[in-house]
Amino acid sequence: MFKKLFKRDKSQKKSPSENSLPDLFRFKYSCFKMLLDSNSEFLNVITDLEEKLCGEQVFGMSYVRTRSAKAVFHALRMIKNLDDISGHRYSRLFEVLENIDLKIKEILNRKKEVSISELILPYSEINAEMIDWVGGKNANLGEIESRIGLPIPEGFAITTKAFESFLFSTDLFDKVSKKKMEIDPDDPDTVKKISDDIRELIISADVPPAIEEAIMLAYAKLADKTAYGKSPGTFMRVSMRSSAIGEDSELSFAGQYLSKLNVPQEQLITTYKEILASLYTPSAIAYRLNKGIRDEDIAMSVACIQMVESVASGVMYSRNPLNILEDNIIITAVWGLGPYAVDGVITPDVYTVGKDGRTLSSEISRKTVQLISKPEGGLTEIPVADDLVEKPSLSAENIAVLAGYARKLEEHYGCPQDIEWALDRNGTLFILQSRPLRAEDAGKRYPASPVLPGYPLLIEKGVTVSGGIGFGPAFHVSSEDDLLKFPDGAVLVARHSSPKIAMVMKKTRAIITDKGNIAGHMATLAREFAIPTIVSTDVATSVIPAGMEVTVDAYSGRVYQGKVHELEVFQKTGGFPMKETPVYRILREISDWIVPLYLLDPASPDFAPSSCRTLHDISRLVHEFSYTEMFKLSDFISDKKGMAFKLKVNIPLDLYVIDLGSGVTEKNINLNSISPDNITSVPLKALLNGLMNRDFQQNQCRPVEFKGFLSVMREQMLSPPSAAERFGDRSYAIISDKYLNFSSRVGYHYSVIDSYCSRTVNMNYISFSFKGGAADDIRKNRRVRAIARILQSLDFTTEVSGDRINARYQKHELHLMEEKLDFVGRLLQFTRQMDMLMINEASIEILAKNFLEGNYNLEKIIACN
Repeated sequence: MFKKLFKRDKSQKKSPSENSLPDLFRFKYSCFKMLLDSNSEFLNVITDLEEKLCGEQVFGMSYVRTRSAKAVFHALRMIKNLDDISGHRYSRLFEVLENIDLKIKEILNRKKEVSISELILPYSEINAEMIDWVGGKNANLGEIESRIGLPIPEGFAITTKAFESFLFSTDLFDKVSKKKMEIDPDDPDTVKKISDDIRELIISADVPPAIEEAIMLAYAKLADKTAYGKSPGTFMRVSMRSSAIGEDSELSFAGQYLSKLNVPQEQLITTYKEILASLYTPSAIAYRLNKGIRDEDIAMSVACIQMVESVASGVMYSRNPLNILEDNIIITAVWGLGPYAVDGVITPDVYTVGKDGRTLSSEISRKTVQLISKPEGGLTEIPVADDLVEKPSLSAENIAVLAGYARKLEEHYGCPQDIEWALDRNGTLFILQSRPLRAEDAGKRYPASPVLPGYPLLIEKGVTVSGGIGFGPAFHVSSEDDLLKFPDGAVLVARHSSPKIAMVMKKTRAIITDKGNIAGHMATLAREFAIPTIVSTDVATSVIPAGMEVTVDAYSGRVYQGKVHELEVFQKTGGFPMKETPVYRILREISDWIVPLYLLDPASPDFAPSSCRTLHDISRLVHEFSYTEMFKLSDFISDKKGMAFKLKVNIPLDLYVIDLGSGVTEKNINLNSISPDNITSVPLKALLNGLMNRDFQQNQCRPVEFKGFLSVMREQMLSPPSAAERFGDRSYAIISDKYLNFSSRVGYHYSVIDSYCSRTVNMNYISFSFKGGAADDIRKNRRVRAIARILQSLDFTTEVSGDRINARYQKHELHLMEEKLDFVGRLLQFTRQMDMLMINEASIEILAKNFLEGNYNLEKIIACN
């Protein structure tokens, strides 16, 4: 497949020639955007895999297939676009990817998972490992009954085998596939129309007799097991709930799929078809399109559960969701059916119960209405009897039983649980659902906790990228030498996140950085090693001195001085129910070809396609090389004319703008020149703000130190630069709304800036390069070291070699990107002819210090020093 794709791309999709430079730039920029998009999606897949590898969340083989296929797809897309940008110089990567993909397929195909023939399964025969056959909700209910031994309502699952048989026996699969071909992902109207058509096809189709008979027989057996089968004139009603597989669980939790309560016998088949049809709601179709999920990998099972005529119902938490330090059970309860407790229609009673079963407090609310089942089907609201309005909805015995359920569920799943329950008219308490209890933090789910009194709070809020609690002495890392000296059991503190920290992952107890983000390479490594990690604190290196004992609460994004003993119990422990299952072992094996990152240092000679061992290695290498390729854009235009707008701006540059699209407004524009007001490119506007900074007087003569001037004259007389070293006086800015490639070639030095600025943090970067000058090598080297000193203080990573500096700033919020580009614009103004002023080593620190303090007048700086 990879060879055919590569061959087809080379023969059919040729990049524009250099004779059409605007088209060439647009082509390369389009490829670059797609590469960045796939890099972001690939890192999201890795984050998702790492969460599943913790073993706390239930998943099946459909999840393993879709995620591995998605990872391969985005790795291929990155390679393809890098190869197009570079003029097909990275074909070796296709072979590397193909080899890794073959390894993944060998694992997936080694032993095809056993399918089932059953159309119906009772909950007594279901457990968590059967998620591919019965979906997540059914698998979880079966686990609760068959392995934990807690009561759930009587019921059964209509399996995914029934779903597949229904689609294929009625030709619905082919009909649905043809309909989907009419969808235009960019046109919501087509999604809505096709959604309506597909759902109508499903609802109007006849359910095959074998499936209908199996459902009705299972219903009859269920009725016989209950009082309804023994009481003439009574008819059992059921709750029918969607239980889908093949998609992220949060989709169904967001109400995308249909569930119905109090369904009578005569509506079973119709309701079943309506729930199947809910797979094709507009929002569900759009979700799958956007996430790249194939319809072949989704299926719908349906839960069919005896309707509990609830006297009371509600939700309980095995640990206080507002305070994880409080190891108490919280029970909420209302009269009647549960939706009023979940939806917040009624303020529920709230009971706080210790893990020993003692009720610590009760808050009884005024409950004026309740939700009940109607005899003919459906639900209705009625008033609560006057004598029950302010009466507790649970007895002391009920509370003790529920607390016991909560303890067992938390013990089995190894983490706090969010539990739905119901109390029937016979006094039996049922579990309706149980799922992990989490509070959202920075887009991820971790338990919440309040600030602990009695301990100095060093950092109040950072961004959690890997949850947990860590203790130890702080050890500051700013270089590879520091990593080599890193002691066992320390807490790593650094200005920037870096994948090189992998060197000490097994030694460190926690990681804290000033900068970083949730999708970075180091964040991925921290989750893989389960290291509590907080990034984007801004102040860690300044407020945490080396050697200080600290406690890192990476659940809440806080750092305390000293050891906080109250948090010791929250270090990750407990069972992980998925870890011993066959599907987990397959995911673990496949993830070894996807998740690990071995290419950590771009400067290493091993940073090459031949050294890529995983898809993550490929992603890292392609991402790094793409910057280099885009950086070369400026090389195409040093002697091209007649294809750009001249920018009318009061700066000492002859600047021309090439618009790739949406970088320039068409208002008040002419064919020859434009003004800064015409610029809509975010990075160029920010750079121009710095270049046009009012503190720089454009007509001011640059100060010249006499010895420096003689050095320049002597260097030019004795070693005149060749034509290749002398650059044209034109400067160019290749732009779009979010992109900038700026090349300034003046006299005997040049600078190049390549930047992407958007609201997607993971795609943002600034690359800066500066080289040359007219003075001797010593002064030119001092100048780039001064520039490096300035950029390091602005949180850039830098590399200096001779008279050249390369610097990088990446993966930060949009406002920070604009702020740094403003500074880079000022720096370009500040450093003109600065090599003449680099009279000694002290000049480096003097000029850097003055720039950072906002003192840009070089005459005053020289005079004062």
